[in-house]
Amino acid sequence: MSTPARRKLALVFNPSAGAGRSARLLDFLLERLDRFAEISLHCTTEPADATRWLADADLDGFDGVLAAGGDGTLFETVNGLFAQPSARRPALGVIPIGTGNAFSRDLGLQPGDWRAAVGLIENGRTRRFDVGCVQWASGEFYFLNIAGAGLPVDVMRIMAPYKHLGPSSYSLVTLWKALQMKCYPLRITVDGRVIERECLFVEVSNTRYTGTSFMIAPAAKPDDGRLDVTLVGRLSRPRVLRLFPSVYKGRHVDFEEVEAVQGEEIRIESDGPLDLAADGELQGATPAVIRCLPRSLEVFASP
Repeated sequence: MSTPARRKLALVFNPSAGAGRSARLLDFLLERLDRFAEISLHCTTEPADATRWLADADLDGFDGVLAAGGDGTLFETVNGLFAQPSARRPALGVIPIGTGNAFSRDLGLQPGDWRAAVGLIENGRTRRFDVGCVQWASGEFYFLNIAGAGLPVDVMRIMAPYKHLGPSSYSLVTLWKALQMKCYPLRITVDGRVIERECLFVEVSNTRYTGTSFMIAPAAKPDDGRLDVTLVGRLSRPRVLRLFPSVYKGRHVDFEEVEAVQGEEIRIESDGPLDLAADGELQGATPAVIRCLPRSLEVFASP
């Protein structure tokens, strides 16, 4: 029996992911990948490093690009891949070893379970996933998981120095900021339908989860050609306390203050520029147009 051909994979590894805890996993990860693939390793050293490296890389002959880190590493990897012509864009593998790994949940992977992630990559099966494209005044960028404005941006600004405290601290800060009830007047246009209201936040989702464990868009499917829009209007503090725990199971969509719609193109406008957060990174500002790019990226995943 002939030996299966070894695959050629590029590994984007973030040694700072998981508050630096990921660095000790590199040797184990390389040893496991070496069983079935030839690895071209790139360890990131600064923000946007992965995007720049992949944008300039010659990916001809590569069977896949692996993102090992958190949501930010995945965001940079996806944007680097989309800087390449579509014909030269290999499949994406996700190895969730960061503080937040929301997208990995839709692959059936728990955050930190790098062995199961490598198993998916070794299996070699792929699915075509939708990708979100955000266009704003200074350019465009891409996301696999989620992009939003309002509360998520406020939380990220606070949490940036405290990522090492883990997902539970993210939940606590989110609740604390929600109880402050800072709302933003927004005009959201979804496939031509206009929604105007004061919002605690708006999230545009390609997959179900955000912040690792919040099921913000329970109806989202990453390959249906649509994005899921979740708007949360003004709430009283007692209503915030009632709604907050329901987000873990996706039951917040049953509250009258919450509106959930789907669409292929979403425009977000505000009274003045409002920062956006996408896949764990602060990027872009309103006004912005968000489009679904149907099944535009191959991802190592179970059928």
